[in-house]
Amino acid sequence: MTAGNSGRVALVTGAGRGIGLAIARELAEHGYRLSLGARDTAALEAAFGPEGGQFHYAHFDAYEPESAQAWVTGAVARFGRIDALINNAGLGERVSLMDDNDEALDRLFAVNVKAPLRMTRLCLPHLEQTGTGRVINIVSMSGKRVRNAFVGYNMTKFAVMGLTHTTRHVAWEKGVRATAICPSFVRTEMSAYTNTVTPEEMIQPETLASLVRTAIELPNTAAMAEMLVNCRLEDML
Repeated sequence: MTAGNSGRVALVTGAGRGIGLAIARELAEHGYRLSLGARDTAALEAAFGPEGGQFHYAHFDAYEPESAQAWVTGAVARFGRIDALINNAGLGERVSLMDDNDEALDRLFAVNVKAPLRMTRLCLPHLEQTGTGRVINIVSMSGKRVRNAFVGYNMTKFAVMGLTHTTRHVAWEKGVRATAICPSFVRTEMSAYTNTVTPEEMIQPETLASLVRTAIELPNTAAMAEMLVNCRLEDML
């Protein structure tokens, strides 16, 4: 553990698997106290053991707004503060441009846009109190450019970029810094559909987790608004 982080508290959404699980492990190894949200808290206990001084587990479902409020309330009751929010939970349901599927679009916006906005609103007063609060949104390269027909996913990821920059604008004077981390293919279940890149060639979740920690630990005077992470060459002009 890193002693300098032993008092800092981070909330991670979607912490039960994939990128979220890797982020939680990375932060735990460096001394953070963690409040982890997942639809199935049993997965959290299986990964990290029973709740204790370092861990707090909460049921979090992006389709259940009340679960977000209960989680943040419980985290503050347990730890007394929030230093970082990592909005990681996401949905990769594929809705193409000509698909007439409003229900799927509603699900995508509920998980990818409304849930991180709700968590940001709930956590921001606590983040501002620290003077060095951090909001890390796991977005996607699909929030920076479009390379497929999945209009639903692409729209929601562009929306989260808007959320990130609005958060930066609103909370800057209170010491809060917001960063959008935009990876291309990450070796998780969400990327299993593609054969464009092999699993070995993809970004590893542990690598992305280390970048999340870097973004959290940068000083207020060196804020990084966006971090674009590629596993293959592409122009970003």
